[in-house]
Amino acid sequence: MSTQTATPDAPPAPTPPRRAGRRSAPPPDRRGWGITSRVVVNGILAVVAVYTLMPLTWLLIASTKSYRDLFATNPFSLGDFRFLANLTALLEYNDGVFVRWLLNSLLYTVVASGLSTLISVACGYAFDKYAFRGREKWFGIVLVGVLIPSTVVQLPLYLMASELGLVNTYWAVLIPSLVNPFGVYLARVFSEGYVPGEVLEAARMDGAGEVRTFVKVALPMLAPGFVTIFLFSFTASWNNFYGALMMLNDDRLYPVNLGLYMWNQNVYQQPELYPLVIIGSLVAVVPLIVAFLCLQRFWRSGLTAGAVK
Repeated sequence: MSTQTATPDAPPAPTPPRRAGRRSAPPPDRRGWGITSRVVVNGILAVVAVYTLMPLTWLLIASTKSYRDLFATNPFSLGDFRFLANLTALLEYNDGVFVRWLLNSLLYTVVASGLSTLISVACGYAFDKYAFRGREKWFGIVLVGVLIPSTVVQLPLYLMASELGLVNTYWAVLIPSLVNPFGVYLARVFSEGYVPGEVLEAARMDGAGEVRTFVKVALPMLAPGFVTIFLFSFTASWNNFYGALMMLNDDRLYPVNLGLYMWNQNVYQQPELYPLVIIGSLVAVVPLIVAFLCLQRFWRSGLTAGAVK
């Protein structure tokens, strides 16, 4: 029989006593902070929306009032509904000169914006896809043009137009609108993101020339950028007040914003023009709203266009 001495089990380690009054801190409740921040952000957005829509609301209400109600009632209260009468008076005043101003604005805006956008997209595409001497330096000059306010160059443009005999003609307003440095910058950015070089190389290998490659391959890919630049150019051309003021003397050539400004200058001598200026301002906003509503789906579409599949 083997004799072995059994070793006693080791006593358990003593448990350290708990300190009274100390508990683990509960996790911070972030739901309250999330709700508060959401309320603050929504409140700021509501204030901005009210501030933005208030002038347009006043313009819409004032266009329905007569001349007496414009000054006898609260700015945001309704008076006698005379919207159709005011609109008829606007279209018939001075043999329908407002309609001519509206058509002039559409001519200056649509033609100039379309050509300007096409030129900007072609230049931006060339700056992105072609390597030529001094490319970055020339693009730096374009960026300098973005920084120069348009009002600064109006006097040199007027002197040049005067030397060429273009003052007081449609060309005096159309030609300067064709140059858009900011559009060239945006076009280069869109070309870098939407037009892969592999697609262009494949088109060239298939025998397409440079012009056909740009028109048939690159330009459809640049459709969202084209619409974006067109909207910027459209808005700038529609609001081009100072350029038309410098170049035009004949009121038959005025765009709508310059014509309304001239009417507003004469409201003290001709008080009947005041309702016409108000409803004319409302009508002048409609083409911008229509342009954005019609083109926004093209603006948002094709966000993944140009990806190599």
